[in-house]
Amino acid sequence: MNPVDLASLLCSRLCHDLMSPIGALNNGIELLADEDDPDMREKCLELLADSARASANKLKFFRLAFGAAGGFGEEIDTHEAEVALEGLFGAERRIELGWMVSDEKLPKGAVKLLLNLAMLAGDALVRGGRLDVGAERRNGEVELAVRAEGPRILLDPSLRETLSNGANFTFDTDFGSFDVLADIAGIKSYEELRAASRLKRIAGVDVRVASLDDLISMKRAANRVKDQLMVVEYVELAEDLRREGEDADA
Repeated sequence: MNPVDLASLLCSRLCHDLMSPIGALNNGIELLADEDDPDMREKCLELLADSARASANKLKFFRLAFGAAGGFGEEIDTHEAEVALEGLFGAERRIELGWMVSDEKLPKGAVKLLLNLAMLAGDALVRGGRLDVGAERRNGEVELAVRAEGPRILLDPSLRETLSNGANFTFDTDFGSFDVLADIAGIKSYEELRAASRLKRIAGVDVRVASLDDLISMKRAANRVKDQLMVVEYVELAEDLRREGEDADA
Protein backbone atom coordinates (compact mmCIF):
# COMPACT_ATOMS: atom_id res chain seq x y z
CA MET A 1 0.00 0.00 0.00
CA ASN A 2 1.40 3.38 -0.97
CA PRO A 3 1.57 6.28 1.54
CA VAL A 4 -1.27 8.23 -0.12
CA ASP A 5 -3.71 5.31 0.13
CA LEU A 6 -2.70 4.72 3.74
CA ALA A 7 -3.22 8.40 4.60
CA SER A 8 -6.64 8.33 2.89
CA LEU A 9 -7.75 5.27 4.85
CA LEU A 10 -6.50 6.81 8.09
CA CYS A 11 -8.39 10.04 7.46
CA SER A 12 -11.53 8.06 6.66
CA ARG A 13 -11.17 6.20 9.96
CA LEU A 14 -10.78 9.43 11.92
CA CYS A 15 -13.81 11.03 10.24
CA HIS A 16 -15.92 7.91 10.79
CA ASP A 17 -15.13 7.72 14.51
CA LEU A 18 -15.65 11.43 15.13
CA MET A 19 -18.85 11.76 13.11
CA SER A 20 -21.09 10.28 15.81
CA PRO A 21 -20.05 12.43 18.81
CA ILE A 22 -19.73 15.61 16.73
CA GLY A 23 -23.12 14.94 15.13
CA ALA A 24 -24.58 14.52 18.61
CA LEU A 25 -23.08 17.88 19.58
CA ASN A 26 -24.79 19.53 16.65
CA ASN A 27 -28.13 17.91 17.48
CA GLY A 28 -27.81 18.91 21.12
CA ILE A 29 -27.18 22.55 20.23
CA GLU A 30 -30.22 22.60 17.92
CA LEU A 31 -32.42 21.10 20.64
CA LEU A 32 -31.11 23.54 23.22
CA ALA A 33 -31.88 26.49 20.98
CA ASP A 34 -35.52 25.44 20.52
CA GLU A 35 -36.25 24.10 24.02
CA ASP A 36 -37.69 26.18 26.87
CA ASP A 37 -38.49 23.41 29.35
CA PRO A 38 -35.85 23.42 32.17
CA ASP A 39 -35.73 19.61 32.44
CA MET A 40 -35.26 19.17 28.70
CA ARG A 41 -32.58 21.86 28.62
CA GLU A 42 -30.73 20.03 31.39
CA LYS A 43 -30.88 16.80 29.39
CA CYS A 44 -29.59 18.67 26.34
CA LEU A 45 -26.65 19.96 28.37
CA GLU A 46 -25.90 16.41 29.56
CA LEU A 47 -25.96 15.22 25.95
CA LEU A 48 -23.59 18.01 24.94
CA ALA A 49 -21.22 17.18 27.81
CA ASP A 50 -21.17 13.46 26.95
CA SER A 51 -20.59 14.16 23.26
CA ALA A 52 -17.82 16.67 23.96
CA ARG A 53 -16.14 14.20 26.32
CA ALA A 54 -16.35 11.39 23.74
CA SER A 55 -14.89 13.64 21.03
CA ALA A 56 -12.01 14.72 23.27
CA ASN A 57 -11.25 11.13 24.31
CA LYS A 58 -11.13 9.94 20.70
CA LEU A 59 -8.88 12.81 19.67
CA LYS A 60 -6.49 12.08 22.56
CA PHE A 61 -6.26 8.43 21.50
CA PHE A 62 -5.77 9.28 17.82
CA ARG A 63 -2.98 11.76 18.61
CA LEU A 64 -1.11 9.14 20.62
CA ALA A 65 -1.79 6.14 18.35
CA PHE A 66 -1.32 7.88 14.99
CA GLY A 67 0.22 11.29 15.57
CA ALA A 68 3.15 12.95 17.30
CA ALA A 69 1.70 12.99 20.81
CA GLY A 70 4.07 11.88 23.53
CA GLY A 71 6.78 14.40 22.75
CA PHE A 72 9.95 14.05 20.71
CA GLY A 73 11.69 11.56 23.00
CA GLU A 74 12.29 7.92 22.19
CA GLU A 75 9.88 6.67 24.89
CA ILE A 76 6.28 7.34 25.96
CA ASP A 77 4.71 7.29 29.41
CA THR A 78 2.64 4.09 29.48
CA HIS A 79 0.11 5.65 31.87
CA GLU A 80 -0.71 8.16 29.13
CA ALA A 81 -1.38 5.25 26.78
CA GLU A 82 -3.59 3.55 29.39
CA VAL A 83 -5.65 6.71 29.88
CA ALA A 84 -6.03 7.11 26.10
CA LEU A 85 -7.25 3.52 25.71
CA GLU A 86 -9.65 3.83 28.65
CA GLY A 87 -11.05 6.99 27.07
CA LEU A 88 -11.62 5.17 23.79
CA PHE A 89 -13.41 2.12 25.23
CA GLY A 90 -14.05 2.77 28.92
CA ALA A 91 -16.71 5.46 28.65
CA GLU A 92 -19.29 3.07 27.13
CA ARG A 93 -18.62 0.43 29.82
CA ARG A 94 -19.25 -2.11 27.08
CA ILE A 95 -15.67 -3.40 27.11
CA GLU A 96 -13.80 -4.28 30.29
CA LEU A 97 -10.18 -3.23 29.90
CA GLY A 98 -7.34 -5.14 31.53
CA TRP A 99 -4.11 -3.11 31.44
CA MET A 100 -1.06 -5.27 32.18
CA VAL A 101 1.90 -2.98 31.58
CA SER A 102 4.22 -2.48 34.54
CA ASP A 103 6.95 -0.42 32.83
CA GLU A 104 6.55 3.32 33.35
CA LYS A 105 7.94 4.06 29.88
CA LEU A 106 8.25 2.08 26.66
CA PRO A 107 9.64 2.90 23.18
CA LYS A 108 7.33 5.16 21.21
CA GLY A 109 6.97 2.70 18.32
CA ALA A 110 6.03 -0.14 20.66
CA VAL A 111 3.35 1.94 22.41
CA LYS A 112 1.83 3.08 19.11
CA LEU A 113 1.76 -0.49 17.79
CA LEU A 114 0.18 -1.71 21.04
CA LEU A 115 -2.56 0.95 20.84
CA ASN A 116 -3.30 0.11 17.21
CA LEU A 117 -3.57 -3.61 17.97
CA ALA A 118 -5.80 -2.87 20.96
CA MET A 119 -8.05 -0.69 18.80
CA LEU A 120 -8.46 -3.49 16.23
CA ALA A 121 -9.21 -6.02 18.95
CA GLY A 122 -11.68 -3.69 20.68
CA ASP A 123 -13.49 -2.96 17.41
CA ALA A 124 -13.99 -6.73 16.95
CA LEU A 125 -15.92 -6.96 20.25
CA VAL A 126 -19.22 -5.88 18.70
CA ARG A 127 -21.25 -7.11 21.70
CA GLY A 128 -18.78 -6.10 24.34
CA GLY A 129 -16.40 -8.28 26.31
CA ARG A 130 -12.98 -8.09 27.84
CA LEU A 131 -9.85 -6.62 26.29
CA ASP A 132 -6.49 -7.46 27.89
CA VAL A 133 -3.47 -5.42 26.84
CA GLY A 134 0.05 -6.25 28.01
CA ALA A 135 3.66 -5.32 27.32
CA GLU A 136 7.00 -5.91 29.00
CA ARG A 137 10.72 -5.55 28.41
CA ARG A 138 12.64 -8.80 28.21
CA ASN A 139 16.30 -9.24 27.31
CA GLY A 140 16.51 -5.86 25.64
CA GLU A 141 13.31 -6.36 23.63
CA VAL A 142 9.66 -5.36 24.09
CA GLU A 143 6.99 -8.07 23.96
CA LEU A 144 3.39 -7.08 23.22
CA ALA A 145 0.22 -9.08 23.85
CA VAL A 146 -3.43 -8.26 23.12
CA ARG A 147 -6.33 -10.61 23.91
CA ALA A 148 -10.02 -10.01 23.14
CA GLU A 149 -12.81 -12.18 24.55
CA GLY A 150 -16.53 -11.73 24.13
CA PRO A 151 -19.85 -13.35 23.11
CA ARG A 152 -19.19 -12.42 19.49
CA ILE A 153 -16.05 -11.28 17.69
CA LEU A 154 -16.38 -9.69 14.26
CA LEU A 155 -13.31 -9.21 12.06
CA ASP A 156 -12.94 -7.97 8.53
CA PRO A 157 -12.67 -11.12 6.33
CA SER A 158 -9.32 -10.10 4.87
CA LEU A 159 -7.91 -9.33 8.32
CA ARG A 160 -9.24 -12.61 9.72
CA GLU A 161 -7.65 -14.54 6.83
CA THR A 162 -4.36 -12.75 7.31
CA LEU A 163 -4.26 -13.48 11.03
CA SER A 164 -5.41 -17.09 10.58
CA ASN A 165 -3.24 -18.16 7.68
CA GLY A 166 -0.38 -15.75 7.54
CA ALA A 167 3.02 -16.61 8.92
CA ASN A 168 5.31 -14.38 6.86
CA PHE A 169 4.56 -10.81 5.84
CA THR A 170 6.37 -8.13 3.86
CA PHE A 171 5.61 -4.46 4.48
CA ASP A 172 6.68 -1.66 2.14
CA THR A 173 8.29 1.19 4.09
CA ASP A 174 10.19 4.39 3.29
CA PHE A 175 13.37 2.46 4.13
CA GLY A 176 12.62 -0.52 1.90
CA SER A 177 10.86 -3.86 2.36
CA PHE A 178 10.38 -5.04 5.95
CA ASP A 179 9.86 -8.79 6.48
CA VAL A 180 8.03 -10.28 9.47
CA LEU A 181 8.72 -14.02 9.55
CA ALA A 182 7.21 -16.74 11.74
CA ASP A 183 8.94 -19.55 9.83
CA ILE A 184 12.52 -19.15 8.62
CA ALA A 185 13.97 -21.70 6.23
CA GLY A 186 17.45 -22.87 7.13
CA ILE A 187 17.10 -22.15 10.87
CA LYS A 188 16.38 -24.89 13.41
CA SER A 189 14.79 -22.64 16.03
CA TYR A 190 14.34 -19.04 17.09
CA GLU A 191 16.26 -19.78 20.30
CA GLU A 192 19.38 -20.82 18.35
CA LEU A 193 19.04 -17.84 16.01
CA ARG A 194 18.75 -15.46 18.97
CA ALA A 195 21.66 -17.07 20.86
CA ALA A 196 24.03 -16.50 17.94
CA SER A 197 22.82 -12.97 17.20
CA ARG A 198 24.45 -9.71 18.22
CA LEU A 199 22.76 -6.72 19.83
CA LYS A 200 23.19 -3.52 17.84
CA ARG A 201 21.82 -0.04 18.54
CA ILE A 202 20.18 1.38 15.43
CA ALA A 203 18.50 4.80 15.40
CA GLY A 204 18.28 4.72 19.19
CA VAL A 205 16.69 1.25 19.33
CA ASP A 206 18.39 -1.99 20.42
CA VAL A 207 18.06 -4.50 17.57
CA ARG A 208 19.26 -8.10 17.39
CA VAL A 209 21.18 -8.84 14.19
CA ALA A 210 21.47 -12.41 12.92
CA SER A 211 24.96 -13.89 12.70
CA LEU A 212 26.60 -14.12 9.29
CA ASP A 213 26.59 -17.94 9.42
CA ASP A 214 22.83 -18.00 10.10
CA LEU A 215 22.25 -15.49 7.32
CA ILE A 216 24.15 -17.75 4.91
CA SER A 217 22.03 -20.73 5.99
CA MET A 218 18.82 -18.76 5.41
CA LYS A 219 19.90 -17.59 1.97
CA ARG A 220 20.93 -21.10 0.96
CA ALA A 221 17.59 -22.53 2.09
CA ALA A 222 15.63 -19.87 0.19
CA ASN A 223 17.22 -21.25 -2.99
CA ARG A 224 16.36 -18.27 -5.16
CA VAL A 225 18.80 -16.99 -7.75
CA LYS A 226 19.29 -13.65 -6.02
CA ASP A 227 19.80 -15.41 -2.67
CA GLN A 228 22.38 -17.82 -4.12
CA LEU A 229 24.33 -14.86 -5.54
CA MET A 230 24.28 -13.23 -2.11
CA VAL A 231 25.51 -16.47 -0.50
CA VAL A 232 28.73 -16.21 -2.52
CA GLU A 233 29.32 -12.68 -1.23
CA TYR A 234 28.45 -13.60 2.36
CA VAL A 235 30.76 -16.62 2.36
CA GLU A 236 33.65 -14.50 1.12
CA LEU A 237 32.86 -11.88 3.77
CA ALA A 238 32.74 -14.53 6.49
CA GLU A 239 36.12 -15.91 5.40
CA ASP A 240 37.63 -12.42 5.39
CA LEU A 241 36.32 -11.77 8.90
CA ARG A 242 37.70 -15.08 10.15
CA ARG A 243 41.13 -14.34 8.66
CA GLU A 244 41.11 -10.92 10.30
CA GLY A 245 40.28 -12.58 13.61
CA GLU A 246 43.08 -15.11 13.23
CA ASP A 247 45.54 -12.35 12.37
CA ALA A 248 44.44 -10.37 15.42
CA ASP A 249 44.84 -13.43 17.68
CA ALA A 250 48.29 -14.09 16.25
